[in-house]
Amino acid sequence: MRFSDMAYQRPDFDELESHFRQKIDALVNAGSANSQADIIGEINLIREDVDTAMSLARIRQTIDTRDVFYDGESSFFDENSPRYQALIDEYYKALTSSPFRQELENGLGSRLFALAEAAQKTFKPEIMEDLAEENRLCTEYMKLLASAQIDFDGRKLNLSGLGPYRESSNRETRRLASEAYFGFLSQNRQKLDSIYDSLVHVRNSMAGKLGFENFIPLAYLRMSRLDYDAPMVHNYRDSIKQTILPVANALREDQRIRLNLEHLYYYDLPFRFNTGNPKPLGSAQDIIYRGKEMYHALSEETAQFIDRMLDEGLMDLETRTGKAGGGYCSWIPRYKAPFIFSNFNGTSGDVDVLTHEAGHAFQAHMSRGFDIPEYVWPTMEAAEIHSMSMEFITWPWMEWFFGPEADKYRFMHLSDALMFIPYGALVDEFQHVVYANPGLSPKERFTVWRELEKKYLPYRDFTGNTYLEEGGFWQSQRHIYEAPFYYIDYTLAQVCAIQYWERFREDRGSAWSYYLSLCKAGGSAAFLELVRIGGLESPFEPGVLEGAVQPVREWLSRTDSSKF
Repeated sequence: MRFSDMAYQRPDFDELESHFRQKIDALVNAGSANSQADIIGEINLIREDVDTAMSLARIRQTIDTRDVFYDGESSFFDENSPRYQALIDEYYKALTSSPFRQELENGLGSRLFALAEAAQKTFKPEIMEDLAEENRLCTEYMKLLASAQIDFDGRKLNLSGLGPYRESSNRETRRLASEAYFGFLSQNRQKLDSIYDSLVHVRNSMAGKLGFENFIPLAYLRMSRLDYDAPMVHNYRDSIKQTILPVANALREDQRIRLNLEHLYYYDLPFRFNTGNPKPLGSAQDIIYRGKEMYHALSEETAQFIDRMLDEGLMDLETRTGKAGGGYCSWIPRYKAPFIFSNFNGTSGDVDVLTHEAGHAFQAHMSRGFDIPEYVWPTMEAAEIHSMSMEFITWPWMEWFFGPEADKYRFMHLSDALMFIPYGALVDEFQHVVYANPGLSPKERFTVWRELEKKYLPYRDFTGNTYLEEGGFWQSQRHIYEAPFYYIDYTLAQVCAIQYWERFREDRGSAWSYYLSLCKAGGSAAFLELVRIGGLESPFEPGVLEGAVQPVREWLSRTDSSKF
């Protein structure tokens, strides 16, 4: 079935609550593990219907934020999804208190029960209104950014549409494009401040009602981080400062020399080579066609995957007026189908989407056989391994997309992978500071960001842009608003992806076998166990960061980037 033909039906929540609770009562009163397992299967079918409706509504709203119907459906779920969460909480309580728990764990896996116990700590009926308000505020932020209509170069552009201009070989063009991009945020600073201030306070309120000192431990549980904690992340961030920050600074200095500039300003950073950044050849449809050919050449599994994605219309890739920004991969349970959303804009990022988001989708495709919803997706830091690694796995086919600029792309891609990691750590530390101090004013949050920015990204020079000099860059990072603490995940995954980059160069067959095993495992294990299944080393372990970075530094140092 094509995505456009997938039927949407709004759940009747009164009927849902009645039916769901009947199943929970049956689960509690069942006389054997086998009976309970059957009822759990029935409950999961109910969840499949609700989750499918929510997924379809969200996807179709982001495809066109001006769609009145799906905007209304999205608002409906913003308001009512806490009622659904309350039902899941009741189900988890019945599940974890089962007198047949050990037998159920033997059949369903202990991971489900660990997740269920953690989830119970994140919910009480007292926070349902707070959850609805959090949903509403996140939607408000998404719609605000999607509303951008910026006059530039004789065109009306959204934020994604400014991307090519921000990478222009003409310095004045990229300066003006960057000013236009951040000018939109600056003009809406008061609204952005208000939304985030409300989000911080509503999340802190929920944490208090649930018995936490602040939102940080609640956030970790909401992310299902059960095998590492905030002190481990703190130590990991320190390792990034010691190990990767000097390399990132050196790469930026190399960029300055390569561009023959006396000084790099913030609007110069996206522009990497005097001959221009590598751009994919042809149209968006050309890129998609080459992507299909690439995945056919990669493996039988990826060939079947990409054929399905194209045949069933499970991708919406090109930027349009009214379309939400960014990119993501979603899951439509009833059809066991992933969906890729992005905003192609003619830059190398278009190819990154076709590898990164396809990495997510391929993992979901490979783990679609799980009947337990909790096992289809892993936690986010593990999920990002699939996507970031796929970016490197597909390196042998970059000539198909970039022609003679393929090596230029590879150099930019690998150096960007390293330079991203300090930024990811910055986003994470900023959120730790903010939620440990929920009383900070919007102005104080700007100050915190700018101080951390100088520590993690000392080469950023915002001279001439008051909004950014004061610390406004973070308001463009949607994860900070919509998915708190979902960012250090990218850095952990990047360290793992770099390990795969090295192993695919050494023994492609063995590395692919490990990668497939990781994808098939889905979310059936926690992060550190999935790392082991994937044949990788944990980024938290001493020396792993240094070991991952060393071959990257050597490869980059052997490449004469001046020839690009």
